[in-house]
Amino acid sequence: MGLLDRFQKAWNAFLGKGPPYDETNLYKVPKYIEYGRMSTNRPDRIYYSKGQERTLVNAIYNRIALDVSAIDIRHIKVNKENNNRYEKDVDSSINDILTFSANKDQTGRQLIQDIVMSMFDEGCVAVVPIDYDDKPEDDAIVNDILTMRTGKITKWYPDDVEVEIYNDILGTKQLLTVPKIRTAIIENPFYAVMNEPNSVVQRLIKKYNLLDMIDTQSASGKLNLIIQLPYVIKTEARKKQAADRRADIESQLADSQYGIAYTDGTEKVMQLNRPADNNLLAQIQFLTSMFMGQLGVTDEILNGTADAKTMQNYFNRTVEPICKAITEEFSRKFITKTGRTQGQRISYFNQTYKLISIDSIPDFADKMTRNEILSSNEVRELIGMLPSDSPEADELRNKNLNKNNVEQETVSEEESAAKAELALLKKVSKNNSGG
Repeated sequence: MGLLDRFQKAWNAFLGKGPPYDETNLYKVPKYIEYGRMSTNRPDRIYYSKGQERTLVNAIYNRIALDVSAIDIRHIKVNKENNNRYEKDVDSSINDILTFSANKDQTGRQLIQDIVMSMFDEGCVAVVPIDYDDKPEDDAIVNDILTMRTGKITKWYPDDVEVEIYNDILGTKQLLTVPKIRTAIIENPFYAVMNEPNSVVQRLIKKYNLLDMIDTQSASGKLNLIIQLPYVIKTEARKKQAADRRADIESQLADSQYGIAYTDGTEKVMQLNRPADNNLLAQIQFLTSMFMGQLGVTDEILNGTADAKTMQNYFNRTVEPICKAITEEFSRKFITKTGRTQGQRISYFNQTYKLISIDSIPDFADKMTRNEILSSNEVRELIGMLPSDSPEADELRNKNLNKNNVEQETVSEEESAAKAELALLKKVSKNNSGG
């Protein structure tokens, strides 16, 4: 770019983004600009219910949501004539949503994380297409979707659902009734564990809330004193006298710099602010252990010290059901019947080989191909790579043997069989002529 072009096309964010000024006013008073609804916090952010944000449950949910969002979810095409094998990615708007940008506020990975966290919190989440290339029909499944957002389902109808969803034009959440046929409704696979009213998670959250309440009371600064007065308090006059005495001691403690008060020599003071003994902490530890066991999550997974076998078990038991629920519902609602007939799918690719050392992958591939269990392209598909165009990559044979030698051995065997057959025919012919 030349120097003149640089001056003509130069742009500065501070100089070009400020408010327009009134040129008739010498003091450069800025005009009023309507930017839209203002919020000091991000308005489309997830806000959890039932107090789970103050418990360990929130950390476990966040860990699972991060692991699910790390799985590649793509719009692909499979070869239906070759056992539905992955063939290639489809260049579509849905694939852009899943891999690049879901809307003006979220990337594709953030959308998946939003889906999982909302699903854990509410039990069922709606993924609503917002922008389309063309206005869809009322009863049509469309795949020309440009943006998507998650919404909380507030009402259920036979063919529609009412969702509370963020309107990025007005900058606020609003209720919207959308048809089920064009809305992905994803239910939590672990609903019985997480969202049932008397499930392990709900009981654990209640126990955490009780523990927080006890901690708040213990740290409230109350003295919890009982004062024994030297007379019997049965009449109204005595009760009023005792109340005045209590108020007097409270006033002394409040007005004193060091919190000192005096009492009569005949009065006795008993302090009750000793810690209360209960088994609440033991119950929380038991429920936490049960909850993590039912989800297949261990302490090593949370702190990042789990080995490959533990992580593989975690992905198979916890992450895979969630990914399957998302991709199946997306395929059902966002891909037309024609597209499914052509082999289009919304699928996920678990990069399990990230969990093992790179030295183990060649050993696995060599054993699978050398023993003629998998072809080279099938191995490439397992590790998430595109298939090779080479015809030899689809051959189910031992690549460690030279193909020419194998062909020569096959030809030699055929020649030997032909010679043996010819010799047998000659022998039979000679015997017939001799007879």
